[in-house]
Amino acid sequence: MLSISNRGKQMPSSPIRKLVPFSDAAKSKGTKVYHLNIGQPDIATPVQAMEAVRKNTLRVLEYSHSAGNESYRKKLVQYYGKQNIHVNTDQIVVTTGASEAILFAFMACLDPTDEVIIPEPFYACYEGYAVESGVKVIPVTSHIDTGFALPPIEAFEKAITPNTKAILICNPNNPTGYLYGKEEMESLKRLIVKHNLYLFSDEAYSEFCYDGDHYSAMHLTNVDDNIVLIDTISKRYSACGARIGALITKNTAILSTVMKFAQARLSPPGFGQILGEAAIDLPENYFEETKAEYKLRRDTIVKRLNAIPGVYCPNPGGAFYVIAKLPIDDSDKFCQWLLEDFSFNDQTVMLAPGTGFYSSFGLGIKEVRLAYVLNTADINKAMDCLEKALDTYPGKMYS
Repeated sequence: MLSISNRGKQMPSSPIRKLVPFSDAAKSKGTKVYHLNIGQPDIATPVQAMEAVRKNTLRVLEYSHSAGNESYRKKLVQYYGKQNIHVNTDQIVVTTGASEAILFAFMACLDPTDEVIIPEPFYACYEGYAVESGVKVIPVTSHIDTGFALPPIEAFEKAITPNTKAILICNPNNPTGYLYGKEEMESLKRLIVKHNLYLFSDEAYSEFCYDGDHYSAMHLTNVDDNIVLIDTISKRYSACGARIGALITKNTAILSTVMKFAQARLSPPGFGQILGEAAIDLPENYFEETKAEYKLRRDTIVKRLNAIPGVYCPNPGGAFYVIAKLPIDDSDKFCQWLLEDFSFNDQTVMLAPGTGFYSSFGLGIKEVRLAYVLNTADINKAMDCLEKALDTYPGKMYS
């Protein structure tokens, strides 16, 4: 009998998307579903970037250079320069979203059975990329009562083994929204120097920092060979479907190895690169306006959540996610119940169960991630639904 690969069996389902069939069923019954489960912003993709795609005069949509169009990489050099990240075009490989950049980093720097330490809760797809590349994830737990701050360096030290080759962080963090500051980044620098480790830094949300400045891994000095920056235009320009990311490093061995993987997949998306290149020319106030809008949404959702009896939600410093602790028995059951059995004024809310963002078994069982990607009116309606739901949920836990 034919069988599925062990890799396929180990590949985790997305905790963000696994409830989609229940959401579809709710919608088919006429229930309005507020999607706070996924980081898909409702902010319009910039008109200038969309017009660059619509009005392009290409006669043939050809393969680009495997590292991406040189014209786009030149624009990226300018963009990063404004962030005090000084690189050249040869130190940038354009990828199919940040997803491919992370996968390339894993495959170029780590062998199967090598270990990468990741603070949990973490972006659920990291586990999937690890399975694809044969890498083993070692979690180090951060906690809601500290706002999901970087775990103590001692916890990292205890997790390091002879197989440890890298640390992966997301800053600002998905799913917690926590913003790692300069002191925390410098402590990671000392750790990677001491143990000769790579530091992979996913900075997809770097433009959205509300309570401090973004301190990039590329701002760390004298560790150029250790640092791999992961980036994407998906959230920055509300262009998730463009599937354009980047891997940036000054380590020439990594770059030459990544290029072999990049050549094997031929080239990144053509129209996405056109869109990304045009987006870099947006006026400076573009991010001021979008950041102000996200901050308003953050303040709205955090205030509403903490006003609900039994709910606790720390105030995140960046990105557009929060994790909240709810008075419930099981977040997976609760999130499914919201879609299958609950409605308020023919409306309900879709959340992501917290369990899917932890590698350690049993954690996140009372937590949910909420993406504040909807306008404040819809956020308030979604919070009305959640408040009513917690009043009636059969598995409510009373303090």
